Amino acid sequence: MLQEILIAGFGGQGVLSTGQLLAYAGMIENKQVAWIPSYGPEMRGGTANCGVTISNEPISSPLVTEPTTLIVMNRPSLDKFEKAVVPGGLILVNSSLVDQKVKRDDVQVMEIPANQIAEELGNAKVANNVILGALIELTGIVSIESVVESLKKVLPARRHNMIPVNRQALEKGAQLAREMKK
Repeated sequence: MLQEILIAGFGGQGVLSTGQLLAYAGMIENKQVAWIPSYGPEMRGGTANCGVTISNEPISSPLVTEPTTLIVMNRPSLDKFEKAVVPGGLILVNSSLVDQKVKRDDVQVMEIPANQIAEELGNAKVANNVILGALIELTGIVSIESVVESLKKVLPARRHNMIPVNRQALEKGAQLAREMKK
């Protein structure tokens, strides 16, 4: 198993923390992992992306140049990275903020209204975990339990009270992916 995931959006959308959650969850499950962040000088509101590689075998390069999966949290990220996904790959689109369709027909596409669902859960900041829950359901890359455990490492202690709503977001994303697969 080898998954190379590119996660992209604006700073402040949880792009980098989503990558960290995947990396920590992979380590909890004794997998090989690599995580490389990239962000513009603006940080919050600027562009941000990260590459995460999770494998059962040693990873030869931590750079994600041909992702098997792309998570796009905003339209500029779709415009920039859609072509990079390998044929047969997966693109998860935050349809709450992306008003454009994926142009390719050689990849699997799932549109997730992540911001809308997060707001329904009472916290717009968990939109990234709605999409992450869908990714977990579709790929089985890690378990939701490992991601919830990873929240304790990624979130500062003063934000541990948000772990339950983050779990709800993960579970809601997974549920939505199950329903969409049918």
